[in-house]
Amino acid sequence: MADRHNRDIDRQLAPLPEPLRVKCVDAHAHIEIVTNTAPDSPEVGKVLEDAKSVGIDRVVQVGYSAEQSEWCVKMAESWPNVLAAVALHPNEAPVVNDLEADLAIIEKLAKHPRVRAIGETGLDYFRTEPALQERQKYSFRRHIALAKQVNKALVIHDRDAHRDVLDVLEQEGAPEITIFHCYSGDVQMARECIEKGYVLSFAGTLTFKNAPDLREAVKLVPHDQLLVETDSPFLAPMPHRGALNTPAQIPTILRFMAEERGEDLDFLATAISNNCERLFGPFS
Repeated sequence: MADRHNRDIDRQLAPLPEPLRVKCVDAHAHIEIVTNTAPDSPEVGKVLEDAKSVGIDRVVQVGYSAEQSEWCVKMAESWPNVLAAVALHPNEAPVVNDLEADLAIIEKLAKHPRVRAIGETGLDYFRTEPALQERQKYSFRRHIALAKQVNKALVIHDRDAHRDVLDVLEQEGAPEITIFHCYSGDVQMARECIEKGYVLSFAGTLTFKNAPDLREAVKLVPHDQLLVETDSPFLAPMPHRGALNTPAQIPTILRFMAEERGEDLDFLATAISNNCERLFGPFS
């Protein structure tokens, strides 16, 4: 994953959108890839300040490796408006030198008071070859068990593995709070997730022209099962697709979501902000 991340930081930042009137939250970001600096650096502070200037005053910083999860925790310690999630990404887990050692690091970090979720974990059949998928499932099961052990939310990465993700959650017993980050399923899957009480988080992909299924799915989600995220630095929303994404782009995604759902923007921002505080706990 490192090579891909290093390429992403060379892109130009998307311009700041019109500010929201109601404060809201980016429920999933990878700010270390935006800045490539220390977690308490001025560059990180600038990303957070830009977000705050457009109404995004809280961020959930999400882990994908043992080392980067430690970075996430340090960031959450350094900035009162940031919470952390820690995990081994499903593309990371099958290829690390010592999976048990890395899982032990995640288990230790999971007990930190600024860590409020276990993620992102899950299954990804797009980047992981079939020979490594059982190892990936093993890691996913370990993360599910950990989320239940520490009583924190589970944040799921699901790419080209919808049925298997749902089946593993059913087999293991999903944690009380289970969040599908950057939801990528269709309407039928959304209905199944909603029925099971899972939370669906939508990213800039919602705005892409080739995502009609996402636009239909987002209309179905009850307010208390809905989140919004950037997954920055990836997936900048239209009309800036391909630019370097940051938490400041949440207003663009949220406006598009409100229009698709036929809802008032301020009402939707309030509902999602309340969801984040309920699912992850208070930020300060």
